[in-house]
Amino acid sequence: MRRSWILPLVTLATAVLGVTVAGVTPASAASNTPLRVMPLGDSITWGVGSSTGNGYRGPLWNQLAADGHPLDFVGTLRGGSMSDPDNEGHSGYKIHQIAALADAPLTRYRPNVVTLMVGTNDLNESYQVSTATARLKSLVNQITVDVPDATVLVASLVVSTSGSEEQYRAAYNRAIPQIVSEAQAAGKHVAYVDMSSLTTADLADTLHPNDAGYQKMADAFHRGVRSVDSAGWLRNPAPAAARVRSDLGGKCLDVNGAGTADGTAVQIWSCGDSANQLWSAYTDGTLRSMGKCLDAAGGGTANGTKVQIWACNGGANQVWQPYNGGYRNPASGRCLDIPGFSTTDGTQLHLWDCQGSSNQKWTTLTAG
Repeated sequence: MRRSWILPLVTLATAVLGVTVAGVTPASAASNTPLRVMPLGDSITWGVGSSTGNGYRGPLWNQLAADGHPLDFVGTLRGGSMSDPDNEGHSGYKIHQIAALADAPLTRYRPNVVTLMVGTNDLNESYQVSTATARLKSLVNQITVDVPDATVLVASLVVSTSGSEEQYRAAYNRAIPQIVSEAQAAGKHVAYVDMSSLTTADLADTLHPNDAGYQKMADAFHRGVRSVDSAGWLRNPAPAAARVRSDLGGKCLDVNGAGTADGTAVQIWSCGDSANQLWSAYTDGTLRSMGKCLDAAGGGTANGTKVQIWACNGGANQVWQPYNGGYRNPASGRCLDIPGFSTTDGTQLHLWDCQGSSNQKWTTLTAG
């Protein structure tokens, strides 16, 4: 049985997990761990070239469901005829464009499996090819920071008949196992999926697989899920993001203007359905929105210290514990507070002595 879909280089996993993922024989039936899968990438993830619009997502969904996994595909896009068409397949997007949008859906949906194939458009358009693998490495790291409990399956690019892509594809694909190896050495659950079984006979056009090609992709990703499951990598999905509503005035915890820059104010605002009001509670004590952490500005601990979002860095000023119906920052001993009992949209939150008052109480609401 051919198992070259993950290269033997992954012996680094032995030190991390006591298991060599590359050498694991896929189980005859995978476990029943619930899977929240985010298909992430460009038009091949979307499914261009397939007769149903499902691409590899349709047959992969069927295979995982047949294994017994409670299953949910997630993403901000919906495409194809399948009953669960959610995905993050953005046609025409390059690596940096996927990176620019990935934080919000990853932290909103918190998948425990990400299937990633990206780079086709960079190579096909000869776009900054010399930095393509470095940008891919950065994207993989970004995903593991956004969803640290997830397993990321990084696929090689499929064959094409594009002269531009083909002159770069082999070198790009050779770099992916090293990216995976380095991620594993850092303790990340990242595995390599080899798509070299596809041939030009499996293409619907210059770049995109046909139904037979997408079936081969699904088979490869399916083997990937089974292998990492056998390695003990799969974890139950974390709670998805939710709105956080103040008991004072019914306003929601909100990132000002849906900004993602470090230092963007966290405020109260009338509750809506936008991503900047969706928050995820992580096991490390952080509260995250827009790919960033709720943060006491400058590591401050004094009453009146402003609250903002900032890149997650493990700082004590980014830890929040449930406390008396609200959130307490243990480093300061102070609570997340609406200044002056204001109910005005745009009021920036701050730290204040914990009092159990309505301007320090928050209720988590199901998103949707």
